[in-house]
Amino acid sequence: MTEQMTVRGTLKGHSGWVTQIATTPQFPDMILSASRDKTIIMWKLTRDETSYGIPQRALKGHSHFVSDVVISSDGQFALSGSWDGTLRLWDLTTGTTTRRFVGHTKDVLSVAFSADNRQIVSGSRDKTIKLWNTLGVCKYTIQDDSHTEWVSCVRFSPNSSNPIIVSCGWDKTVKVWNLANCKLKTNHIGHTGYLNTVTVSPDGSLCASGGKDGQAMLCDLNEGKHLYTLDGGDNINALCFSPNRYWLCAATGPSIKIWDLEGKIIVDELKQDIITTNSKAEPPQCTSLAWSADGQTLFAGYTDNLIRVWQKRRLQLSPEQCSDFYAEHYGKLHFPHLTAFMSSGPVVALALARHQAIATWKAIMGPVSSIKARETHPDW
Repeated sequence: MTEQMTVRGTLKGHSGWVTQIATTPQFPDMILSASRDKTIIMWKLTRDETSYGIPQRALKGHSHFVSDVVISSDGQFALSGSWDGTLRLWDLTTGTTTRRFVGHTKDVLSVAFSADNRQIVSGSRDKTIKLWNTLGVCKYTIQDDSHTEWVSCVRFSPNSSNPIIVSCGWDKTVKVWNLANCKLKTNHIGHTGYLNTVTVSPDGSLCASGGKDGQAMLCDLNEGKHLYTLDGGDNINALCFSPNRYWLCAATGPSIKIWDLEGKIIVDELKQDIITTNSKAEPPQCTSLAWSADGQTLFAGYTDNLIRVWQKRRLQLSPEQCSDFYAEHYGKLHFPHLTAFMSSGPVVALALARHQAIATWKAIMGPVSSIKARETHPDW
């Protein structure tokens, strides 16, 4: 690899497993994390040598483990799901709950915002998927063709031209739902164990699922077919696509595997160094993953209550080396939402249609500046 991931620091503040991490391009110095300590922490990233960030605020209100947290596309609100059976909508400016969603009869395991922030989906141990508006009203409960076991993860596709919900569950299946009528569109079968997670690529063209069998299954959401399967070698607890590379990251037991999907090869495996006097002690498991919006930093949550921050080690390349390396490894644009490309020596400009922003990049070196374009957001 020209770029390897190394541990840059840790975030300490939770007293339970870190179950989910959320980032937003609107506020690159802030992340959220959910935990089994029943709280959500808003972190201020200081990137100091001694501490990568500090807890800025704890969002409290859930009475049981917080299983999931996501941030609205404008960065103003957060949505959480909990084993207390409820969802909560949080105002991140004040840190208060603005809406409480009641309707599930058992633990809420997963939540998600639609791309326009107007709809919310949740999955639960009660085996149902519910669609809500932001006022806390349940508009639809999916029952026909639904999962026969716990619904462990639900996600919206970011692609507005193909409005779908993707779900997975402990019945070993991945289901794709038509958002317009909440009817089953595709049923993906192939896993041999329960599923913990499903994730959708930045352009909405792919989904990846994983769980007990240690296999990451890739499916084409446009064609509705299975593409291929990657062997993780251990339980897969979390999956996430890189926002700007054709990479899939998997939390596999105590380690993190990063696959290059073009070559279907592992390009890095991240393992933390744990010092212990107990030879029988199990290493902490990685339970959650999230990339920074610029794709340079990977945040990983663990069962030892820590968030470890992995960052790319950048190598200085000449303009000629940059040009050759880019042509060899990134000559093709893999995600359609990267819509414009122009090069001047080592500088590459990409117009990112999905985020309505223009980013200036040094080839292979990561972003050097970002100019936020005019955005409009729906009323809440």
